[in-house]
Order: sequence, then C-alpha cells, then structure tokens
Amino acid sequence: MSLKGASSAKPARLVALRGGASNARVEGSVVLVGAGPGDPDLLTIKALKALQAADVIVHDGLVSAEILDLAPAKARRIDVAKRKSRHTLPQDDINGLLVALAQDGLSVVRLKGGDPFIFGRGGEELEACRAAGVDCTVIPGVTAALAAGASSGAPLTHRGAAQAVTFVTGHAAHGEPDLDWPALARPNHTVVIYMGLSTAGLIAGRLMDAGRASATPALVVVNASRADEQRITTTLSDLAEVAAGLSGPALLMVGEAMALAQAGGADLALDILTNRSALA
Repeated sequence: MSLKGASSAKPARLVALRGGASNARVEGSVVLVGAGPGDPDLLTIKALKALQAADVIVHDGLVSAEILDLAPAKARRIDVAKRKSRHTLPQDDINGLLVALAQDGLSVVRLKGGDPFIFGRGGEELEACRAAGVDCTVIPGVTAALAAGASSGAPLTHRGAAQAVTFVTGHAAHGEPDLDWPALARPNHTVVIYMGLSTAGLIAGRLMDAGRASATPALVVVNASRADEQRITTTLSDLAEVAAGLSGPALLMVGEAMALAQAGGADLALDILTNRSALA
C-alpha cells in the first residue's frame, strides 16, 4: 500500500503490517539514518548496515534512487517526501508513523538526505520516539555543505580566508529567519544557507545591510555530489539574480574562501563569469 498523496491519513490507520494471534508484544526500533547528499559512495558503512537490516524504510525526497536500491527487496519503502507547499505527510504524522511502525515490532529506518540533525528535523523525530518509549538511535550522514565544498574546491574553513563557518536555514516556519545578521556579516567567515533559493534576495540584503561587502565571493551548488550537480560562482550582490534562475535542492555559500571555487556542472543556465575579477 502506497502512502503517496495520503496527506489526510493518520499513521495509526496505515500500519497494519504484521498480524497474528499472539498477544506477545514485539519491541521494534527506529534508526534515524543520514543518507548523505546523494552520491551512494558517500553513504557510511554503518548507514548501509542499517539499511540492509531494515523491515521498513521511511524516506524523504532527497534520498537518491541509487541509495534506496541498496536496501533489501523485502524492506517496505514509505515515501514521506516534502516539497515546498506540498507535504505527503505533515511532520506530526511522520513522527506518529515512526512510533506506530516500531510499536508493531518492526525495525524502522528513517532515511533522511544529508544528516538527520542538520536541518533534517531529526531532533523532533527523536523526541517523539523517546516520548513514546520507542528505542531510537541516530547514524550521522555527510551533510550537503561538506559535499558542495569538496566538489567545487571551496574549503568551508581556510587559515587565511575563513576562520569560522556557520550553517543557517533560509526557510523559517513563519516569516523571515531569525538570524544574527551582524555576526554572519563578519569577514573571514563562511555562511552556508540551506533551503535559501526563494529567500536569497532577502538574505543577501540583510548581510549587506549588516556590513558584509557586496563583492564577497559566493557560490551556489545545486544537487551537490550528484551527476547533475551545478556550481555557479558569483558575488553577494548578485546572489539573488543567480538564485532566481535555479530550482532543486541548493546551497548558498558566502565567504572569502568561496573565491577558490570552480564553477561547473551540467547545463548551467546562467553565466556570471564576467564577475570573476571581483572574486579574485
């Protein structure tokens, strides 16, 4: 039974997976697994072992098909993908689903793109499992920023150009992200913005208003680590224009060390190489 499109369904109605006359309660478990940025070679060995031992895999939309194919054929897959303005299941229902599956005696892998604890709402799922008395463990994954920096040759920290790195979200539950803009505007500091394509103009404006130079190098990476990865170099002042022409999972990276980035990827739609002199 597929759960796609079942946004109004309640998890308790979706989990009659094991029947039988026995009244003995079998304890299941939940493992929050970081699937990494998409390249299956970046999956950890521990994550692979968890996948191979799973009865059911509850996965999000950022998990690549190549990684899902590493799971055994017997493992049931449940897609709870979230997209902007379209949730297959609300987060509270996902939490309840994980608990219900485990209480049915199943070994549940909650497979999440990147790392479960880096803007992955893994903390909420862990809390829900703990509150229900369900055993829940976490396997970290390679977060997208690490893959984006590595593939583009742009170090997130650099002794001469970036003594700090901060990960922030460009998307808040209600309105503008509540961020410390003066702190983020300090020089020699890399700022990585997750989920920031639609708010790139706002973020760039706030950083410049707080004192970050408009010529600060910036990098946008779409589909980090995947075959269709795109890397676009630009400056803080042009970040909004670059982001407006893109779609898909993307990272915005701002900081002096981004001057070391190499543009590249498949079918780049924007040419901002005329700004290269400003990035030197």
